[in-house]
Amino acid sequence: MRYTQSDPDVRLMLRVKEDDAGAFEELVRRYQARLVRLMQHLAPRGGLAEDLAQETFLRVYRARQSYTPGAKFSTWLFTIAGNVARNSKRTASRRHETSEVDSQVGAGDSDDASFLAVTAVDSSGLMPTRQVEGDERAAIVRSAVASLNERQRMALILSRFENMSYVEIAETMGLSTKAVKSLLSRARVSLKEALTPYIESGQLGGTFDPAMSLPSINMDDKSKQLTGEAFEEDPS
Repeated sequence: MRYTQSDPDVRLMLRVKEDDAGAFEELVRRYQARLVRLMQHLAPRGGLAEDLAQETFLRVYRARQSYTPGAKFSTWLFTIAGNVARNSKRTASRRHETSEVDSQVGAGDSDDASFLAVTAVDSSGLMPTRQVEGDERAAIVRSAVASLNERQRMALILSRFENMSYVEIAETMGLSTKAVKSLLSRARVSLKEALTPYIESGQLGGTFDPAMSLPSINMDDKSKQLTGEAFEEDPS
């Protein structure tokens, strides 16, 4: 009941359950870009993000009759999205295709790539020394993020891009909050190890203004979340 009252997207989904096409279109409008962005980092190869986002919405629609609010709509949706991404990865593995994240962020995704870059550098706890071109930095960081295991990458994306709390990430991934904290902590260590050579050589660094790429975010809050302390406190 509390989710129905507090989450407008849950109310929309309940209308979808009653075959309200307009409500479904509104949910797609609200979450399309977010799902594509998530799939760009989770999909087994480039070019699949939009297809996997569409598959996620298709599963949502097919499940409408059995839908019962038990969590925030976004938590339920991203749980389905995670399953879709994992299924796609297994299919690709059976076909002996490699999972590449580097090719998933194209020119049209430069804002997300830049934000991911500063997220990873800040989360690593390392201090940059000089500035390089954003595309070069983004490519280095995409490679570092790609080196994370699937669960670490998923937790990082949900925490940094979706601003989910530990509890919400735990619900989405089917883990305990303690496990989520551990995943994010290990992700930070892994990113630090992967990025240290580039920062020591001066290939990563300089100032970066996230407000230029994500003007809707409260940058004071976001800056706090991008520090090492963000892994010790619930980001909610």
